Amino acid sequence: MGQPGVLFALRFDFRNPDFAGTRMADRYAAGLDMVEWADSLGALSVIISEHHTSADGYLPSPVPMLGAMAARTSHVQLLVSALLAPFHDPLSLAEDLVVLDQLSRGRVDVLLAGGYVREEFEMFDVPLKERPKRVTETVATLKGAFTGEPFEYRGRTVRVTPGPYRPGGPTVLLGGTSEPAARRAARIADGFMPGVPEVWEFYRDEVIKLGRPDPGPNTSGDNRVVFLAEDPDKTWEQVGPYFLHETNSYVDWAMQNNAATPYPPAASIDELRAGGIYSVLTPEQFVEQLRAAPAPFVCFHPLCGGIPPELGWSSLRLFERDVIPAFAPGTTD
Repeated sequence: MGQPGVLFALRFDFRNPDFAGTRMADRYAAGLDMVEWADSLGALSVIISEHHTSADGYLPSPVPMLGAMAARTSHVQLLVSALLAPFHDPLSLAEDLVVLDQLSRGRVDVLLAGGYVREEFEMFDVPLKERPKRVTETVATLKGAFTGEPFEYRGRTVRVTPGPYRPGGPTVLLGGTSEPAARRAARIADGFMPGVPEVWEFYRDEVIKLGRPDPGPNTSGDNRVVFLAEDPDKTWEQVGPYFLHETNSYVDWAMQNNAATPYPPAASIDELRAGGIYSVLTPEQFVEQLRAAPAPFVCFHPLCGGIPPELGWSSLRLFERDVIPAFAPGTTD
């Protein structure tokens, strides 16, 4: 299947605040429809996330969602970023991911993280101090399981069957916002995706110290949210409350848990709009931006902060109608 001239991805966390007025079942169904649409247009990847105890219903269980997405698609790569390792049994998780690897024919990858929200650790009765140990054990267990061969697990020999579809199984990445997390990723994982850009250099330094090739500058991008509309001012009035809900929810978690976050606090829609992380653009404006970029790529967050599905679809349809054709082979300015 050929790729479009402009590359794109989708991400979802399925926040569904009360003011959105959307049933969660309808939000899940819309997300699956969007993923199928993206797959048909040659999207690179779909990314989902995990959190617990969130009042807005933030996706708590990524494995069944990945299974549903795998069943509705044929080409797109599927990534959970991040899966919170301390709250999962490593051996059971390995079995789930092997089944997903088979179901998707090798299209699932996983980014593990240690988590930072205290309420989540209280919910699962997991001490915060055990985060590094649990992340390390989970990586070792997944890597052992994905060989398809027997391996040592908690003092005994086990084997996860069936073996993976893809040789070596899903890619196991680590995420994080601290120096220890970055250096841990260099030592034990297949790669690193920093939660904040400044910790990348710790990962890079550790990789070099280990005698491996320099991974170079951080290329993981940012958390920019782009929404397309024919009338940006009017659409800002519609989507602004959802953007505010997302950014301030992350800021609240970070402040309550002494954690870093790339999301900016905002007291109003106007303040958020001026910050530039959230953008509502016409298709023509977006085409101009993409043409000026080193590579034309966008990761859409169509249900961001609880955006109603029909409104999210309006942005995606404009991308399909007006942006993709602008980058078709043979198209000129």
